[in-house]
Amino acid sequence: MTQPIDIISRALKDIGALEAGETPTPEATADAFDMLNDLVDQWSNEDMMVFYKNEIVFPITSGQTQYTIGPGGQIGAVITGSISGTILTVTGITSGAINLGQTLSGAGITPGTKIVAMLTGAGNNVNEAGTYQLNISQTVASETINLYYQRPLQINSAFVRINTNSNGVPIINGGLDYPVAVLNVEDYEMIGLKTLSGPWPKALYYQPSETLGNLYVWPNPSQGEMHIFVDNLFQGYTTINDTILLPQGYSMALRWNLAERLMPMYGKVNPTQIAMIGGYAAQSKATVKRTNMRPVQSARFNDAILSSRQKDAGWILSGGFFR
Repeated sequence: MTQPIDIISRALKDIGALEAGETPTPEATADAFDMLNDLVDQWSNEDMMVFYKNEIVFPITSGQTQYTIGPGGQIGAVITGSISGTILTVTGITSGAINLGQTLSGAGITPGTKIVAMLTGAGNNVNEAGTYQLNISQTVASETINLYYQRPLQINSAFVRINTNSNGVPIINGGLDYPVAVLNVEDYEMIGLKTLSGPWPKALYYQPSETLGNLYVWPNPSQGEMHIFVDNLFQGYTTINDTILLPQGYSMALRWNLAERLMPMYGKVNPTQIAMIGGYAAQSKATVKRTNMRPVQSARFNDAILSSRQKDAGWILSGGFFR
């Protein structure tokens, strides 16, 4: 593991702004730190730089068709728990569901604290009491903790899990999963009766507004547990001494790409040096992208008509026609 200050020092040495054994000045560190955060923020918008797909899980509220997601949004959880080191111990769940990738918010909790692994909290359900691994070590006494997801840039796919039948009897072996179509705004506008009631969502539309994302489901559901899959967002670092937790290859990519962006700031105009650093930056980034490249998706129905093509009783909601 490394820290932002290590990446900054190496990048400045690569462009000749520092000699071996020297440390950057506070002013140089601050400028490079801002550039580093801008760099990782940009990578959130580059599909093949994303190394992890977040699964966002939340229970459907009967009769509710719109949900907000992001800091302070409705999709998340409220729990009772304590933190010792990097271990979160959950003793009670007030609402919502616990899952990987959620950010913790509460009195005394270090900003940027996230759930990175399930320990004894892992099970058949996503909202079980138990222990979870965090990315930042700290000590927090038992208190009410809010868990939230970062606002996604877009939703890639989704399904809904049905745990009970129409009579309210639990389904054996944990329930059934049905695909949910992800619609663009034009297809969502084509739905004539957006308040139509149904047993579970067949389609969704996502509007990524500035602070909170708005998620609309159709038809108006009576039950279900939504699972939506989104690209992981790179989070900016709070201090130069934060721990960088990224897969192999990212440290080198950060170093050379930061060096490339710092050269104009230090007046570097040597063509050979520019070509060398630009080549290393491109090569390290290409290596990461090859690792993250996904295979071509197999043939499937168009998402715009998916909601009327499923082999379940949901077709009766629209009479067999989506438009």
